Amino acid sequence: MAKKEDSSVEAKLRALYDLQLIDSRVDEIRNVRGELPLEVEDLEDEVLGLKTRMDKLKSDLENINFEIGAKKNLIEEAKTLIKKYGEQQKNVRNSREFNSISKELEFQELEIQLAEKNIKEFKAQIDQKKAVISETKERLSEREAHLKHKKSELNAILAETEKEEKALLEESIKFQDKIEERLVKAYARIRNNVKNGLAVVPIERGASGGSFFTIPPQVQVEIASRKKIITDEHSGRILVDPILAEEESEKMQKMFAKL
Repeated sequence: MAKKEDSSVEAKLRALYDLQLIDSRVDEIRNVRGELPLEVEDLEDEVLGLKTRMDKLKSDLENINFEIGAKKNLIEEAKTLIKKYGEQQKNVRNSREFNSISKELEFQELEIQLAEKNIKEFKAQIDQKKAVISETKERLSEREAHLKHKKSELNAILAETEKEEKALLEESIKFQDKIEERLVKAYARIRNNVKNGLAVVPIERGASGGSFFTIPPQVQVEIASRKKIITDEHSGRILVDPILAEEESEKMQKMFAKL
């Protein structure tokens, strides 16, 4: 059995183009998913943030209600003291005692007024918090529904494509093993440097696939001879002739159909 380094240039070109077709098919599958995984992740983060906000708002409400309860208790205690001091004032023996009790009465009245003011402020805060809770709850409900829809959409696409993608990735590794390492590295480097991931392209209408730069006739003849690996001087892509490309495309389409 011939080593992969000893295979003909034509065999290398066919293997490289097959690898490109496999990797392009994986790209197509991932493009179908598009930004959905990121959308789902962003929505999950947003929903979590809204739930955290709801918990904080509810905790704030509990604390405000606790403060209102404390102020109401203070008012009741002040009223009790006012009643007590009122009784004491009836039995004072001198003006000094009367003035002292009067000050205590005045202080407790002020305590009641301040507590009532605080309660009024707290109730205003409650109304404000409840309005924010209502808005947040509505937003949360809308975001959860949107998340459920996006998750369903993503799961449907994953169900359709996950098996095929896994099989294709396994095939990609197998095809890489058929090609000498230096060519695989060159292929990967070119693929990473171009937007559409096309490292191996056929000649189309006298130019490399996806390019408007015409390839000289003599170079086209060399490419068609399949005697050496030729790259496009403008994009750096590996070039194959259209006949080879068509033959390999037909072969690979049959393989894809079985996955």
